[in-house]
Amino acid sequence: MTATVQHRLAVISEPNRFRIVELLKDGPRSVGGIVDQLGLGQPQVSRHLRLLAEAGVVEVTKQAQQRIYRLHPDAMHVISDWVQGFAALWAERMDRLGALLDDDRAPEQNP
Repeated sequence: MTATVQHRLAVISEPNRFRIVELLKDGPRSVGGIVDQLGLGQPQVSRHLRLLAEAGVVEVTKQAQQRIYRLHPDAMHVISDWVQGFAALWAERMDRLGALLDDDRAPEQNP
């Protein structure tokens, strides 16, 4: 799973592909719609979409003469689950830091 997450993050990290993922977050779009939004050429957008599809980040359906792209929900869940593992780690560390700070602030008791 780690290799899959690493590959997907590497693919998404390219700025134009990141922008495509951001666009698709709001719902499916045609290649032409993505081209219009990004201001890139159709061949460039198609190449980025192909790489995103190969990584399993997006999926495509054909409607008449158009190709409609949407985020692949499972791909995003895998990335989300991976990130959540770090969120839990940081929450635990912050709790320990808070407890340490609370101990330092506690008034000293005289014997």
